Amino acid sequence: HVQLVESGGGSVQDGGTLRLSCEADAVARTRGCLGWFRRAPDSEREPVASISRAGAAQLTTSVQGRFTISKDNAKNTIYLQLNNLKPEDTAKYYCVASDRWFNRMCYEPQYWGQGTQVTVS
Repeated sequence: HVQLVESGGGSVQDGGTLRLSCEADAVARTRGCLGWFRRAPDSEREPVASISRAGAAQLTTSVQGRFTISKDNAKNTIYLQLNNLKPEDTAKYYCVASDRWFNRMCYEPQYWGQGTQVTVS
């Protein structure tokens, strides 16, 4: 089965920093869009950041200026750098792969990782 393996979540204080990593297997990497979604308690899943094969990156408005998405093709890994974290960023973060786009973000991902929890207090 397709694998997207996340790591790097944790608990930090308001203003803290984390870096999430996601190693994508060959099948996931065939999708044009890799990225991150998150789901906060009692909320719908929402796209956070996306990156294309060519490296074009897009972030949702609420995290622009604080989060950065990047990738290392040699390691088959994408990263999400989370700076200046706020309590409202508390959520489970999922690495995704999709061949569909909407507003330059991954849309209706076909593949999901197991998720990694980020808690900001």
